[in-house]
Amino acid sequence: MFFNFSFSLSFSSFHRFSLLLLILCLARVDLASTTKIGNGYRLISVDESPDGSLVGHLQIKQKNNIYGADIPLLQLYVKHETDNRLRVHITDAEKQRWEVPYNLLPREKPPALKQTIGRSRKDAYTYTLTPSEYAGSELIFLYTTDPFTFSVKRKSNGQTLFDSRSDESDPYSDLVFKDQYLEISTKLPEDASLYGLGENTQPHGIKLYPNDPYTLYTTDLSAINLNADLYGSHPVYMDLRNIDGESSTHGVLLLNSNGMDVFYRGNSLTYKVIGGVFDFYFFSGPTPLDVVDQYTQFIGRPAPMPYWSFGFHQCRWGYHNLSVVEDVVENYKKAKIPLDVIWNDDDHMDGHKDFTLNPINYPRPKLLEFLEKIHGQGMKYIVIIDPGIGVNTSYGVYQRGIANDVFIKYEGKPYLAQVWPGAVNFPDFLNPETVEWWGDEIRRFHELVPVDGLWIDMNEASNFCTGLCTIPEGRICPNGTGPGWDCCLDCKNVTKTRWDDPPYKINASGIQAPIGYKTIATSASHYNGVLEYDAHSIYGFSQAIATHKALQGLEGKRPFILSRSTFVGSGHYAAHWTGDNKGTWDDLKYSISTMLNFGIFGVPMVGSDICGFYPAPTEELCNRWIELGAFYPFSRDHANFYSPRQELYQWETVAESARNALGMRYKLLPYLYTLNYEAHTSGAPIARPLFFAFTNETKCYGLSTQFLLGSSLMVSPVLEEKKTNTDALFPPGSWYNLFDMTQVIVSKEAHYITLDAPLHVINVHLYQNTIIPMQQGGLISKEARMTPFSLIVTFPMAATVGEAKGNLFVDDDELPEMKLGNGYSTYVDFYATVSNGMVKVWSDVRESKFALDKGWIIEKVTVLGLDGIQGGFEIEVDGNPAANTSKVEFSTAEHEYTEKLEDSDQDMMKSVMIEVKGLELPVGKNFSMSWKMGIKA
Repeated sequence: MFFNFSFSLSFSSFHRFSLLLLILCLARVDLASTTKIGNGYRLISVDESPDGSLVGHLQIKQKNNIYGADIPLLQLYVKHETDNRLRVHITDAEKQRWEVPYNLLPREKPPALKQTIGRSRKDAYTYTLTPSEYAGSELIFLYTTDPFTFSVKRKSNGQTLFDSRSDESDPYSDLVFKDQYLEISTKLPEDASLYGLGENTQPHGIKLYPNDPYTLYTTDLSAINLNADLYGSHPVYMDLRNIDGESSTHGVLLLNSNGMDVFYRGNSLTYKVIGGVFDFYFFSGPTPLDVVDQYTQFIGRPAPMPYWSFGFHQCRWGYHNLSVVEDVVENYKKAKIPLDVIWNDDDHMDGHKDFTLNPINYPRPKLLEFLEKIHGQGMKYIVIIDPGIGVNTSYGVYQRGIANDVFIKYEGKPYLAQVWPGAVNFPDFLNPETVEWWGDEIRRFHELVPVDGLWIDMNEASNFCTGLCTIPEGRICPNGTGPGWDCCLDCKNVTKTRWDDPPYKINASGIQAPIGYKTIATSASHYNGVLEYDAHSIYGFSQAIATHKALQGLEGKRPFILSRSTFVGSGHYAAHWTGDNKGTWDDLKYSISTMLNFGIFGVPMVGSDICGFYPAPTEELCNRWIELGAFYPFSRDHANFYSPRQELYQWETVAESARNALGMRYKLLPYLYTLNYEAHTSGAPIARPLFFAFTNETKCYGLSTQFLLGSSLMVSPVLEEKKTNTDALFPPGSWYNLFDMTQVIVSKEAHYITLDAPLHVINVHLYQNTIIPMQQGGLISKEARMTPFSLIVTFPMAATVGEAKGNLFVDDDELPEMKLGNGYSTYVDFYATVSNGMVKVWSDVRESKFALDKGWIIEKVTVLGLDGIQGGFEIEVDGNPAANTSKVEFSTAEHEYTEKLEDSDQDMMKSVMIEVKGLELPVGKNFSMSWKMGIKA
């Protein structure tokens, strides 16, 4: 839902505020970014523990009071937790400090703090400057003692991945550890390519850009704000390096939920954090996919998504009554545009209150009748829930919340804020009682309305007011006039504590706004006295966990949750959309970088509001956006209350583009769903930067205008106005046009090619050595899922020797778990080879029963890039000759080339696309088919 955080400005004044923002950012003189704050620590003891970890103690060298007093004694804990993961944990040695709760993000606990520090080893380490090391299988931890610094090296090649030394000429300090200010830095090679550190909208593309601000603090700041702290906090980065044509990648996570600034200078990176601990995790890679695998193994694998969630979704804030929603569904059907899920923003609610229905505009009997109809067709229905619970003594949800004492407190009373219902209290999801109450409210609502998923919004948390507020006497708040997000409570700023006004000011909202601005006061308290100051950025994460538990407990079905605010580990529970964007060409382009970042963050089910949330997009822009958005992992059109209607059928040209692009998406659903399984089991992003597959190709490192689905399907959209072509980078190899597989591009080295792209065309290419499963599509995923399968097999053009591989995962997508071995899933590996003039395509099936019970068959196999069929065609099923091949037909079509071939490549001109159709191969049985290769005379 829209909330214009920018000081509640109207649309007309937005540009004036943007100019002010720019001036403030340019004028900002932050001495903290250049002044050395501390003098470091010395290592006074270190021992190896029985579990193989190192435990040491650090003593301050010279105290100062910049940003507060230094903590005099620190505990160092280092452990190789796996062969490819190293942990470095630094905290106060004498007092427990805030950390991300271990019950929310399960992990090993460091050793208990020791109150007395033995002096037996002190002299041995105080004056020695000789580096010492602690080696694991893949990574080496090295340290010096005075000052204490550490580095992490890759064992295989000795490359330094992290180096905390501060030389005299460096613009950053040695280790600084104060109660409300922590600082540490690492040196970096100038040519390293870094990715991550979000959530933010990056105008320069997916690569981190030197001297751009990177502030992490969950904020209801719309995605149109560039280089600012947005809805999520992900203090993780991926570092890709290329030395002499050989690449290696590693990942670095600082597990800390407090607000932070991260200064990336190109040759160094500095963390400035306003609380918590240093809890670093280093992931050795060495490939990008390895890093994400290792990262999600630690933070939690991405949640399995139901099959229907990969269909198309339609939403709008402003579907005023049920008849409008019914018309939307009917108009999609009339326009023959696929649609799986219809959404409601808060229009269905009674007075914007969670878990309610508007009895006039969404009467329950008619809503249930509508849901019975669409559920019968296979469609789904999702509604929004905001965390703020309306303060209303006649409102059952609020009454039960008060009775169960579930709300965040300020000085012993529920903290009062304002969101859409008016005055609200915020549930405290760190409280086990709140989790139970929340689950009960979801159960009650599901009995009222059988929704198929929940959309949790405004959970940064967003507050229309700031400070300590009371409900005004003598006036209605809100009064029903104005935009709805103006604060109407009586409020006063809260600055009396160091939690509301910390000594170091992070660059909140891009202007060093107070950290309690338009959110929960940071001196408010959660369960067990936890401060909002510390827990702020995990609010949405904790809500997602509670919501996931509630939905899974309803009917034992696989939950679908869409969350705006995210943190490390959120992808284990929820999908994400990129928030309030604009209907502009720039925002169309930015959506790719944000989507790719969230794949790195372990949140692969992600997409942006197609056609833009506000204001009205142009017809041409909406054409191009649905062409791109049809290939987002999460594909949804969503618009603002104040924007004109922008459903895809509103323009005939957009409807045509939607039928083309979404038509292909629905044919690709089995491929997308298999990528969902791959994400769930290995963390692999569904949408990936090209460098994930072409790690040695430096031209791919900053590429932010194209992306891959999986490892082989490349999407190259038009991102500029009035363009009917696009320049696309093609890494070396053969690339086949998915919309016309006779069209091929053969690239000997990575280079750009200008592709034709008329208004209704998006370029999607399939790489060589690949097998992808497809079906025939449809208007609803339930229907599309029951159509016959086809396989697309790609070889390098004119290959005489080659291999291709692919796979397929199918299951009962309503089951909570996505796995093999339960009797309700099937996994198939597909293989193809060409050698000695013979072509062979075959399958290897695991857990066949589910696919056999469904009766799925492979009806067609298309092989690209080879000579034709000369004869000797054979088919076997489960090792036996196929009983009936009378319906099998063969056809060939010559490949055509987007680029003119060189004279030396003329032999490729003979290559053809071969279609074998009329097959009836059960997906659940092993098959093999082969033929002699050669062009018939």
